[in-house]
Amino acid sequence: MPNYLLAQMDEMDTMRCPCGFTRRAFVSPENKAATLHLLDVETDAQKHYHKTLTEIYLILQGSGHMELDDEIVPVKPMTAIMIQPGCRHRAVGKLRIAIIPVPAFDSSDEWFD
Repeated sequence: MPNYLLAQMDEMDTMRCPCGFTRRAFVSPENKAATLHLLDVETDAQKHYHKTLTEIYLILQGSGHMELDDEIVPVKPMTAIMIQPGCRHRAVGKLRIAIIPVPAFDSSDEWFD
């Protein structure tokens, strides 16, 4: 059995989420380490936060801004952001973002005010 996981992101089905449309790799009950999401934000994402997850965002395409605890931060391709637990955040603009949640994404740790 291999000691790695492989995902072909461009062959995955997209799913609707509060932030736009996403493809999620490495999501399984056995994997608790980290996941990878490819997010397409159409206009703006719903502001939310996590109590336990840290998320690393890498802007791949587009331009816009991130709202991070009510601060507006301009973003463009190759901007990387580490979002720690408790930080209320959302992306605004037509953006493609790679997101790495650590530990692995858990939808029960997505909170909205």
